[in-house]
Amino acid sequence: MSSVPPVVGADVLRQVKRIELRTRHLVSNLLTGEYRSGFRGHGIEFAEVRAYEQGDDYRAIDWNVSARMGDPYIKLFEEERELTLLLLVDRSGSVEFGSPVLKSRIAIEVAAVLSLAAARNNDRVGAMVFSDGVDHIVPPGKGRRHALRVIRDLITFEPAARKTNIAGALTHASKLLSHRSIIAVVSDFRDNDWERPLARLAARHDVIAITVDDPREMELPEVGWVELEDAETGSRLVVDTSDAEARLRVRIAAEETRLRRAKALENARVDHLPLRTDRPYEQVMHETFARRARRFRR
Repeated sequence: MSSVPPVVGADVLRQVKRIELRTRHLVSNLLTGEYRSGFRGHGIEFAEVRAYEQGDDYRAIDWNVSARMGDPYIKLFEEERELTLLLLVDRSGSVEFGSPVLKSRIAIEVAAVLSLAAARNNDRVGAMVFSDGVDHIVPPGKGRRHALRVIRDLITFEPAARKTNIAGALTHASKLLSHRSIIAVVSDFRDNDWERPLARLAARHDVIAITVDDPREMELPEVGWVELEDAETGSRLVVDTSDAEARLRVRIAAEETRLRRAKALENARVDHLPLRTDRPYEQVMHETFARRARRFRR
């Protein structure tokens, strides 16, 4: 399963340190105060049910119990002492693309931020790397040393497959975790039939979809005839980018794909953190976590 080299060289260690230093400001000043409050219920476990009372949050209603009893009942929870964060990181062919940086590089840095934030809050963090199958797993653990191990494994991972099976990764993740956890799925979601597995996962866990896109996937530059290659299937297509109508068709198709993805994430009731390779990710992450924190404080 694993494609991570057993021996880590000095160059890899320097990369880990460089990422830690680069993301330290974001971890320290942007996420630390919002990290725990930005996750649903601050880490909660089911305790019991009781009869619904006026003023209770209707979202806590246990519909199964309510149907059996004939009256509304709500779920009560108790706080956990620690959270578990699982990072699902897509390393299929389509994420090995992007400018000025690869989508996979953005994915690794964002995963690094979340790993270090989890370590700083004394929570457990693990990772699962996937392409057309589950390629590598780092079991959840605690502490800065373990978070750095997660980052190291993400850096050194060498994808062997080009295709994507997001549904399979989501299904496998649901089997790894026995209690409610936070799951961050970092992917461009360029695959089919992941909507239902994502919704099932989100019914049990707090799921955040972190999408990474490149502007050239959304709008072709006007550079004449170009040959486009699908990074996962290898199929090729020659397009005249000087043809305004051809560029328009590509732009419309890309926008329709983006809107379908956004709607599917909304229907699955997961938070969406949209990132791009040509824009800094720090402010978008800060805004997303701040928004989550405000929502859960209500």
